[in-house]
Amino acid sequence: MTDESRTGYGDESRHGDESPEGSENPKGSESRQGHEGRPEGSTPQERAPEPQPRPEPEPQLRPEPQLRPEPQLRPEPQLRPEPQPQPQSRPESQSQTESERRALAVPDLSLVVLIGATGSGKSTFAARHFRPTEVLSSDVCRGLVSDDENDQSASGDAFSVLHFIAAKRLAAGRLTVVDATNVQAEARAQLVRLAREHDVLPVAIVLDVPEQVCAARNAGRADRAGLPRRVIQRHQRELRRSLRHLEREGFRKVHLLHGVAEVESAEVVRERRFNDLRHLTGPFDIIGDIHGCRAELETLLGRLGYALVRDALGRPVDAAHPEGRTAVFVGDLVDRGPDSPGVLRLVMGMVGAGHALCVAGNHENKLGRYLKGRKVQHTHGLAETIEQLEKEDAAFRAEAGAFVHGLVSHYVLDGGGLVVCHAGLPEKYHGRTSGRVRSFALYGDTTGETDEFGLPVRYPWAEDYRGRAAVVYGHTPTPRANWLNNTLCLDTGCVFGGAMTALRWPERELVDVAAEQVWYEPARPLAAEAPGGADGRPLDLDDVAGRRVVETRYMGRLAVKEENAAAALEVMSRFAIDPRLLPYLPPTMAPCATSAEDGYLEHPAEAFAGYRADGVREVVCEEKHMGSRAVVLVCRDERVAEELCPRTHGTAGTPFGVPKGASGALYTRTGRPFFDDPGTTERILRRVRDCAEEAGLWAELDTGWLLLDAELMPWSLKATGLLRRQYAAVGAAAGAAFPGVLGALEATAARGVEVSPLLARQRDRAADAAAFTEAYRRYCWRVGAADASRTADDPHAADAPYAADAPHAADTPHPADARHAAADGLADLEGVRLAPFQILAVQGRSLAGLAHTDQLALIDRLVAAEGAVTARGGAGAGGGPDRPGLLATTRRIIVDTEDPSSVAAGTAWWLELTADGGEGMVVKPVRALIRQGDGRLVQPGVKCRGREYLRIVYGPEYTRPENLARLRSRHLGHKRSLALREYALGLEALDRLAEGEPLWRVHEAVFAVLALESEPVDPRL
Repeated sequence: MTDESRTGYGDESRHGDESPEGSENPKGSESRQGHEGRPEGSTPQERAPEPQPRPEPEPQLRPEPQLRPEPQLRPEPQLRPEPQPQPQSRPESQSQTESERRALAVPDLSLVVLIGATGSGKSTFAARHFRPTEVLSSDVCRGLVSDDENDQSASGDAFSVLHFIAAKRLAAGRLTVVDATNVQAEARAQLVRLAREHDVLPVAIVLDVPEQVCAARNAGRADRAGLPRRVIQRHQRELRRSLRHLEREGFRKVHLLHGVAEVESAEVVRERRFNDLRHLTGPFDIIGDIHGCRAELETLLGRLGYALVRDALGRPVDAAHPEGRTAVFVGDLVDRGPDSPGVLRLVMGMVGAGHALCVAGNHENKLGRYLKGRKVQHTHGLAETIEQLEKEDAAFRAEAGAFVHGLVSHYVLDGGGLVVCHAGLPEKYHGRTSGRVRSFALYGDTTGETDEFGLPVRYPWAEDYRGRAAVVYGHTPTPRANWLNNTLCLDTGCVFGGAMTALRWPERELVDVAAEQVWYEPARPLAAEAPGGADGRPLDLDDVAGRRVVETRYMGRLAVKEENAAAALEVMSRFAIDPRLLPYLPPTMAPCATSAEDGYLEHPAEAFAGYRADGVREVVCEEKHMGSRAVVLVCRDERVAEELCPRTHGTAGTPFGVPKGASGALYTRTGRPFFDDPGTTERILRRVRDCAEEAGLWAELDTGWLLLDAELMPWSLKATGLLRRQYAAVGAAAGAAFPGVLGALEATAARGVEVSPLLARQRDRAADAAAFTEAYRRYCWRVGAADASRTADDPHAADAPYAADAPHAADTPHPADARHAAADGLADLEGVRLAPFQILAVQGRSLAGLAHTDQLALIDRLVAAEGAVTARGGAGAGGGPDRPGLLATTRRIIVDTEDPSSVAAGTAWWLELTADGGEGMVVKPVRALIRQGDGRLVQPGVKCRGREYLRIVYGPEYTRPENLARLRSRHLGHKRSLALREYALGLEALDRLAEGEPLWRVHEAVFAVLALESEPVDPRL
């Protein structure tokens, strides 16, 4: 919830400890816990009375062996006693008694600074206790820049290199060890600053070895045999002066090792940070701000399935889930509401029993300081909490004080995929430990401005968030919980009369209960969105520009070249539909292997043999429709479309121009809208929606939208320009030239001139040209009621604009020509056919892994339902008793690749299909997402195109033996690789969409598919 205004944090000052101030110090070496929050060079007397933002204290860290509890149980770090100061020095013999007293606790993410004179054994110590890649040696860096590790004149450049590498490692979250003398305060100050910049803890390990030992070791090294004794003496003096000031310099842990024996017996023990609970994978129920609303919390826990445990007085003191789920509280348990002690009692019991986790909120921070006797302002509901706590006994107040004081700022859970905190947290702070991190986690950030109610204006950090981990938080009351860039604010203002909301993870399901009443009047209405809001900036150029690497579940890391990304950006930014309605782009498809069959370039035998070699026994052969690939996103109603693509308040459409009344999208495989006219798109979507309702798919799939992969026909509907320029022009030229050529040759032959070979060759060429014209004509027909009826009366009318025997027909205006269909829209759907063949995804689920036979069964029901829809007078005219409707069936046959008779039946089916003018078929494994024995994905489908159809692709005369021999050398490797990469990216986009990931994450994979399309590959494949 909102915190009070403050100057320099004022009364709302944060203590920087990320956990309790106490932790057991390791024994055996002289180890000290550094004082936190002290400015460099200041003394205790110079510090302000109120604590300032400061690095998070060491107690947040604990030895790794103690940090792997069962998921149901949580260690209780907050109840550890505060460490007692250790003596500054002690006799060397005291450090040699017990092996456990030689442990040196080092946080698993920290900057370890080795301090000691030359010859004290720092490099040997580093090599013994740390990985070689973790150690940055000043000597090595000096050698890198000067080729001489002892060239002291290169020290400046050497330490620049060392600091640069250290910064990169710390930014990447890697423990880093600096192996240098570091006996001068100035050198150490740079390293402490570096640790603070990256929000990690600086740790000092001091090797205090006698001067004689250092001198003897240097004398034994050829490169340092002549080192003057005064250098060692100077190092020893500087070291002695530094010992008592190391904590004040900012080191959070100081380990003093006196003498050779103590150095030799020391053992480094790595501690895990208290906020690092990545080993706990849930499932979790994350509960938003409570603010003393105990009754609503009980109701919400009951709705989530928890069973309450009550004490003898009937008060809830624990709650457990029968399935072992863990509750996670985002803080702000107290203040403003009617029963803050009751909430504390319940949450403390759940945490103590291992049934819950809890992070600190700003209100717990303030209450904790009050309970410790600090002077704080009794505002923003604290007065009510104090009054309620005064009715409790002293033991409860002490327990509550210890509990709130021990809360950490945030938790990293579920393998790093989930971060829970109170006020939000940018990615760079995840798992980090400093006062700055704690401050942001408890209070968020502000712009420095105040609103009309006098409250700070929150900085919209979530708008810029691009992290992999989901961040779930509270703090800022909002009317409803909305995902924004993989972040979710759960504070829905229960204490203000709103609701108490929880998130079920990993299900990403929201559960809420309404407030019983308004318990506290808000300072401002609950009308503001969470940081970023619904109208925030969901996409950014940095998401797609430059060279990209996209992580996928099915093919690992896939790279997108910068030049390909630039080409995709041009298309996406100028021509594509609203990216919020563009969750998927279909992949390209590779052809089957080149056939050796006489007269064929592609043949089913190679497709079946290829899958048989990959270990796929059952395949489905689907009719390949000759149309344009189309993706259909259809919503059950406009309300669902509004949720997918919310409009800006006060406007008729979205910021991207999606009109009011739209209920989905219909777009090409490059993301462009099929029709410029929204009315035509909406008529098609309405028909599909009505058919889905009639077939019962909405209820059966429990969804508000469907994402379909389909073909939209005729081909001429979208490819008119291509047909006229590339295909009709060839047919027209052949129709104009060959009659005259053949006539002249026949006349010459009649006069007795021997031209038979030439005449035969020209007759073959004319026949090939005629076959070419007939091939593309099959996929062209008129659309719209007037022209469709004309086509029905005159079968040749459809050919007129493209016919070879009418070369000038293209210049003849025709108002209902397919040239105008896409631009001007269609008065009805007559002649338009849509052949869906896969349901890609529904709300909350990707169906890409559903077997193709099951997919086609669902599609058959969708198509069959159209009869009932059109009988009732559904959308558009098309369809009726005597003519086909909008939706077309995909014919198919199942083939057993290991059964010769089944293979023969599949081949015969293909020959029959292509003999009737069909384009061919697509062969797919019946089961989806199949991998080969080595783990690689099997091609999701290969196309096997008909002999006559390939004339359109390779030219009229491609079937001539000499041309086939040349074409059989085509190279399919790149095309197959491209098809698999695009397929994996498409699956990734669908999975991210189903999991409710933010738009930029879905769009990252979608954009990559479009970028790969610009890779150079033979367009005929």
